[in-house]
Amino acid sequence: VQLQASGGGLVQPGGSLRLSCAASRSILSVNQMNWYRQGPGKQRELVARITAGGFTQYAEAVKGRFTISRDSAKNTVYLQMNSLKPEDTAVYYCNARRIAAGGVNDDWGQGTLVTVSS
Repeated sequence: VQLQASGGGLVQPGGSLRLSCAASRSILSVNQMNWYRQGPGKQRELVARITAGGFTQYAEAVKGRFTISRDSAKNTVYLQMNSLKPEDTAVYYCNARRIAAGGVNDDWGQGTLVTVSS
């Protein structure tokens, strides 16, 4: 699956952004669609997940502020980010994960930079 992430930019603390991840084929054909992020000097971390069945999970740091959703007809996953904080500054990556008996297959988008600063 080829993934194209977009929507990053510069936003003030307390502001909002919506990231988009457009997939080259049906997002329902993969087990999970995930958003990860990697901040300056930090390891990549999972931010939000939506499974093929529609189950969602969030990192504790973003619960109540971020919402992951999808439009299956458009093969697109979104990450709505509200009440942004400077610590949310990171490159955000879209990930498509297929899980099979033989292992896990990950496809990654190119990343989109989110900068939260006044």
